[in-house]
Amino acid sequence: MGVKNFLTREEQEDIMYAIKHAELDTSGEIRVHIEESCKGDPMDRAAYIFDKLNMQKTELRNGVLLYLAIKNRRFAILGDIGINKKVPEDFWDIIRDKMLNYFRDGHFSDGLVEGITITGEQLKKHFPYQSDDVNELSDEISFGN
Repeated sequence: MGVKNFLTREEQEDIMYAIKHAELDTSGEIRVHIEESCKGDPMDRAAYIFDKLNMQKTELRNGVLLYLAIKNRRFAILGDIGINKKVPEDFWDIIRDKMLNYFRDGHFSDGLVEGITITGEQLKKHFPYQSDDVNELSDEISFGN
């Protein structure tokens, strides 16, 4: 099974819809990246992907990456400096735990949608939509190796 076939077309559309919906009321940006495997620490890999996707180039530094390595069942959530200054210290842990409950049951799409939705709610609180807001990052899921 290739990494692009890990999720059905419908599941991919659900995730992209969740991203669009979460970003409606915020200037924040959310991306999902899925890879076959991750060697080493998934947070380090997520930081590399974050940089590769130019997520640090948002005006308010409020991008969030949900990273998933399917073969070795590892994932990470990485927020840029702007959002990390605003959310509670345990914020990413809470989202991780909620996503993990779905992942344990094999419901990866539902877990990603849940993580995106909760992230969007926090982004909305701390980075409300501005009338001149533009979508700075793609809503498409990116795939690696």
